[in-house]
Amino acid sequence: MNKKKILNDPVYGFITVPSDLIFDIINHPYFQRLRRIKQLGLTEMVYPGALHTRFHHALGAMHLMDTALHTLKSKNNEINEKEFEASLIAILLHDIGHGPFSHALETAIFKNVHHEDLSLHIMHMLNEAFGGRLGLAISIFTDTYERRFFHQLVSSQLDVDRLDYLNRDSFYTGVYEGKIGADRIIKMLDVANDQLVVEEKAIYSIENFLVSRRLMYWQVYLHKTVISAENMVLRAVQRARELLQQGVEVPASPCLRFFLASDLTMYDFERDGTILERFVSLDDHDIWGGIKLWAAHPDKVLSFLANSILNRRLFKVIISSKPIEQDMLLGISELVQERFGVSEEEVKYLMISGKIGNNAYDVEGQTINMLTKTGYVVDVAEASDLPSIRALSTKVEKFYVCYPKEVAAL
Repeated sequence: MNKKKILNDPVYGFITVPSDLIFDIINHPYFQRLRRIKQLGLTEMVYPGALHTRFHHALGAMHLMDTALHTLKSKNNEINEKEFEASLIAILLHDIGHGPFSHALETAIFKNVHHEDLSLHIMHMLNEAFGGRLGLAISIFTDTYERRFFHQLVSSQLDVDRLDYLNRDSFYTGVYEGKIGADRIIKMLDVANDQLVVEEKAIYSIENFLVSRRLMYWQVYLHKTVISAENMVLRAVQRARELLQQGVEVPASPCLRFFLASDLTMYDFERDGTILERFVSLDDHDIWGGIKLWAAHPDKVLSFLANSILNRRLFKVIISSKPIEQDMLLGISELVQERFGVSEEEVKYLMISGKIGNNAYDVEGQTINMLTKTGYVVDVAEASDLPSIRALSTKVEKFYVCYPKEVAAL
């Protein structure tokens, strides 16, 4: 069988599958599931074109990793064939542990199981299935491989994951302010003292990357309508879980019902292999199927949420740079109770408050290192004479409250 396939990607053009092992991993059911998980969850409620999947993103990130590794090799950085393939596998599988709707439902399906932990667990399972051939990829993914720059390409403040999702999400949403010069950034990459660095002449491309990242967060990922939609789906799933665990019949697919009825930990996944098999059968379709069924449920809270989501009657959102005053929250709570006839305990499903935050560059985390023309390695914030990079390291927090528009009309 010919496994040297070429895929046509709308963002980058043709992407080559470089090895038989990578071809087999892509064809594995665990990876094919990513076709059924949207990259941006409910963002399509705001940007109708945001229908791309985790499958798209993983392949795009692999393509950028391939380009980055070739760039580093061209600058006399020795990378052997095993390291090359392992790095491609590590980035290809970095998001394989995502559940339905990606980040939006991570806390609703499980209590304390994060997608990074599931990704690693699935990688270990695939390593067994492929006869131990993913060992180096796992070391790179977990940052236990001695050559640290490989992990930095997978996970850092300037990794190929971010380069792809900013490019891809900008493309599919039509928010062109988020488009970055990924090609130029990758061509400027190098390695110094086993650390990933960017040549100094790419300083303006890095600034554009950081500005684009902040814009994408406020215009797309943390758009107020996206916050409303994702919180509504989150509350609907939480309500279904609560009812099911109270003994109330709640229709759902077998896999979704299993997870809603259970409070699982990572330890449960590790001791019982059947749980993982249930998880890799779970995708966005299970949630949408559940929501369609819940629209006719006798519980008025669950049915109201489900119908509102299906018909895009999204909650009104108020966003403030200061914490929402308690008197205002109390007033909204009382209006919700009166309008919908729900108890004080049930208000949490129909009035949702919280905070969101974003800083494009975390100066206290793993820095973006610039290689100066004189051979020194410095933080990008020090290398730049642009005050905007330092400003982008400041975390901006906003506070919000969401509630039904029927209340707002009173």
